[in-house]
This record gives sequence, structure tokens and C-alpha cells, in this order.
Amino acid sequence: MIRHAARIRNIVETDLLPHVPDLDKGIFLIKFVNGDNHQGTQGIICGKVFMNILVTGANGQLGTELRNVTAGSRHNYIFSDVTSLPDVETLSLDITNIDATRNVCDSENIDVIVNCAAYTNVDKAEDEPPMAMLLNCTAAGNLARVAKERDAALIHISTDYVFHGDIPMPCKEDWPTDPLGVYGSTKLAGEKEVEKSGCKSIIIRTAWLYSPYGRNFVKTILRLTEERDSLKVVFDQIGTPTYAQDLATLIATMIDNDRLGSTGIYHFSNEGAISWYDFAKAISETGGTICDIQPCHTEEYPSKAQRPRFSVLDKTKVKDTFGITVPYWRDSLVDCIKRIKQHRI
Repeated sequence: MIRHAARIRNIVETDLLPHVPDLDKGIFLIKFVNGDNHQGTQGIICGKVFMNILVTGANGQLGTELRNVTAGSRHNYIFSDVTSLPDVETLSLDITNIDATRNVCDSENIDVIVNCAAYTNVDKAEDEPPMAMLLNCTAAGNLARVAKERDAALIHISTDYVFHGDIPMPCKEDWPTDPLGVYGSTKLAGEKEVEKSGCKSIIIRTAWLYSPYGRNFVKTILRLTEERDSLKVVFDQIGTPTYAQDLATLIATMIDNDRLGSTGIYHFSNEGAISWYDFAKAISETGGTICDIQPCHTEEYPSKAQRPRFSVLDKTKVKDTFGITVPYWRDSLVDCIKRIKQHRI
């Protein structure tokens, strides 16, 4: 309990100091709701409920945006990954090791797990099925089982690639799944592990994720249209991009509004429907690069993995359940490129 009081003292110092004239007295404003229960330390600071939240895969695109979105949150976010970044506080955690996962969740008294970790190299997954299964399925199952043991909630990120993509209509959550490749198959297996565990879970399927961080289609097109005079991009694969900041905002909203009991599968991407070709054209135009971008068929772009031809996600359920408005894809793209240019990320 002393260790957690020290952590909460830090929260009081950073977030509530203007309301606490005496820090030593301020400590007594803390009430532990489950103080004697190993399954969580949800508490109250000055009347505000807070939770300990573990984010896995925290140094990826979505995890990084979660750091930004939740800065200053009343909750205690703990960001973990197997990799480290300079000047970024990261707890080292290998979620493929269930004992290590359990130990961290116990020692940090985790109430909520947000799993942003995944094997996302779609083509390479065809050569490394065991590794993709380990990260996308086994690790997800580990988190789910630990969450069940602790009565914690799990927010797990999945993908549009669980669908075959042969129906030209927005995919609904209850549609039959039929992945085309190893990546989609292992992500679907991860979903099933989460559901089988019986933990309190929210699974969010998303698509075409991008941000100012890491490697993604937006940053690649910005670079290629600066380096080349012409470029071909497939026009017969239709979907919707997802700005990682918008997805991170949704996750934070679910937590802040105490909606973790709204369990189930949800779809989230930005609004609209476009091809990769349309997206590339918009990226170049928004970024101010000059390049002759031409459409091509999927068959002209050889790749090891098959991809869904139509994987627009229907977002009716997530909008109705959580009362959110989803930004249009072009508006989010403009914001992302503005950030990239401002910070030269």
C-alpha cells in the first residue's frame, strides 16, 4: 500500500496541487476502494475516480498517440513495450510471457489493459506464421487470461483483415469472418482467445492505421512523392484510413466515461471510403509534393499476402453505443500532415 501511496502522491503533485494547500494533508484525500483486494486499486483523489491502466505496444503508432491523448489524465497510465525509445519512459514487458505479464499486472495493480501490440507486417507474416501467431494470438490470450484473473478490463485492437473483402458493403461486427492470409488469420485467432477467456473485453477492429510516428502509408507516400517523378498505386482495394490520434481519443473516451462495461466487438476507422490510389493522391496534394500518381490493378503490384478488396468498416455500432462523432478521413489526414511538417517527425 505504501508503494501505491507514493505513486498517488505524484499524481496529486502533478494534477491536483492547486487544490491541495498541504501535500501531506492532500494524501488523506485519497480513498482506496479496493485497498485490501489484490484485483485492483481503483481509488478516488479529491472525489475523482482513477484507475491503473497498462498500455502494451506503447511505442508503436497507437501507443504513442495514447501517450499524447492521455497526458494529464486523472488515471495512472503505465506504458510498456519490448522496445525502448530515447527519452520515453517505457516499462519493459514481453506479453508473450504470461508469468511476466501476470507479475507486472499484480505489482502495478492493473485495472485496465489496452493492447496495442501486434505483428503487423502483412507480407512478412506469410513467411513467419509462428511469430505472427505468437504476437497476435498467444500474447492476446495471455493478456485476456490475466485480465480475467484480476477482474480487469481489456481493450484489444484487431483489424479489418479478418474479413475476406468480397462484399461491396461496409462490414458489420456480426458478419462472418474469412481472412485471406496469415496476418488476418492470427488476428482473428487473437480475437477468439480474448472472447474465450471470459474477461471483460472490448475488441476494436480498425484499418489502414497511420500517424506522424513510425512507418505507415502516409509517411511512405510523402517520401516517395518527393523522391520520384511518378508512382503507381492500386485502385481496386477499397477501405477507410484510420488516424491513430482519433482511435486513441476513442479509447481514452471509453475509459474516461466509464464505458468499459459496454463489452463486445466494435469497428472504428475514419468516415468515408476510398482506394489506396485516392488516398495517395490526397496525401501528395495535402503534403504539397509533386508526383505523377497513376492507378494500377492489384495484380500489377505483386505481394506475398492477399488483401481484402473491400473492407470499409461500418461504424454505426460504435457511434451509437458511445455517442461519438467520427472525423472524415480527409480532415484527419490534413491534421496529421500538418503535425508531420511542424515537428518534422
